[in-house]
Amino acid sequence: MSTEQDKSLKKHSKEWFDALVIAAIFATVLRFFVVESYRIPTGSMENTLLAGDFLFVNKYVYGAKVPFTDYRLPAADEVERGDIIVFKFPKDRSLNYIKRCVAVSGDTVEIRGRQLFVNGKFSMLPEHAQFIGQEMPSGAADFQIFPRFSTFNKDNYGPLRIPRKGDVIDLNERTYQLYSSLVADEGHDISMTAGQVYVDGVPAGTYTVGDNYYFAMGDNRDNSLDSRYWGFLPESDILGEAMMVYWSWDPDRSLFLDLPGKFSSIRWGRIGMVVH
Repeated sequence: MSTEQDKSLKKHSKEWFDALVIAAIFATVLRFFVVESYRIPTGSMENTLLAGDFLFVNKYVYGAKVPFTDYRLPAADEVERGDIIVFKFPKDRSLNYIKRCVAVSGDTVEIRGRQLFVNGKFSMLPEHAQFIGQEMPSGAADFQIFPRFSTFNKDNYGPLRIPRKGDVIDLNERTYQLYSSLVADEGHDISMTAGQVYVDGVPAGTYTVGDNYYFAMGDNRDNSLDSRYWGFLPESDILGEAMMVYWSWDPDRSLFLDLPGKFSSIRWGRIGMVVH
């Protein structure tokens, strides 16, 4: 009888183990290719998204990337103006950022007195977006703004065309700051000597763009490290589209040092909120 019980126990243990393995594989596949969780770390998207919001990101919609490869699955839809997207920060790809796409490949973006124009048409400020700082006048150059040495600032920017795959761009002393990072990110060595641009050690006056690019901005327009500061967003860095807030609380309260305060900070009204 004991032997039969032992066999039954081993059988049930194996079944449980197999079920856990299958569940783990299924969860991993979902995370890599369908939906992943993301936490909002900063206030760059306030008041659309708040620091301490936890949300689901749809990775399937733009075609999820196969881990450890450059291959991307077929997309269900294209990135559109107004989409809130999660992407690898082009200047440090170990970090994930979330911003709103305001212009797509081939668009011309311009900001005049804080008002955004895309292809010459006024683009309305998102419903919960905000300005919290002082407006900068036109012509007051900001050394932090992309591209370097321009006269742009956060409130008066462009016009600037967003590169599209297949575009042939001019490489010269005037455009070097604008396109050098793009060319480098596409796997080439680029430098300039005495006004002459070199790509992979060869003099080059033009370059054919190999990827589609986008322009992303935070809804908290005065407190967002976005495309105005670091430039074009490659399509290859886009991870997915924000879907829904599933949890939200004050990130500044400690779960271990202030347990009651942490739970009292839960933002019940945001749970289940669709992101748009």
